[in-house]
Amino acid sequence: MISLIMKLAGCILIIAGSSGLGVWMAQWYNKRLETLEYLRQMIILLKGQILYANAPLEEAFDTIGKRTEGVLAELFIKISERIRTQDGESFNSLWKEEVGLLAQEAPLSKKDRQVLSGLGEHLGFLDRDMQERNLLLYLEQLDIDIGKLREQKQERGRLYISLGVMGGLFLSILLC
Repeated sequence: MISLIMKLAGCILIIAGSSGLGVWMAQWYNKRLETLEYLRQMIILLKGQILYANAPLEEAFDTIGKRTEGVLAELFIKISERIRTQDGESFNSLWKEEVGLLAQEAPLSKKDRQVLSGLGEHLGFLDRDMQERNLLLYLEQLDIDIGKLREQKQERGRLYISLGVMGGLFLSILLC
């Protein structure tokens, strides 16, 4: 009798754990979409600071970082501080290093991080028009990615949750 209860409890725990993983994956997908949308707003603010306020990169990143919040705001503030105290490092290397550290904190995919780190290649040393074109190109790419994520949001959420539940049921049948 105790053996049966232990098996039943184990099956319930397996199903609950895998279902929880499915829910977590669905939430991560939603947070990724929110993060990209927020990043889009911050890049638009950056473009405005560079083009219309005629602010240098250090000041533009600092202003945006202080006006916003979250992990991305911290990224912008860190970039501003690193520019201020740079020891001959290029902006691109500073940017890539900080974006690499961001990977541990923000819900971004590997592709998102690669595209974001590529943004720093053309900022800081080109003229304003080239920086504007670079930012506009990044915004277009971000809009495409956000559009795809929005289209697939509901479908992917259901898929992750269903796979979690079904995977748990499958494992519990196999093991019990």
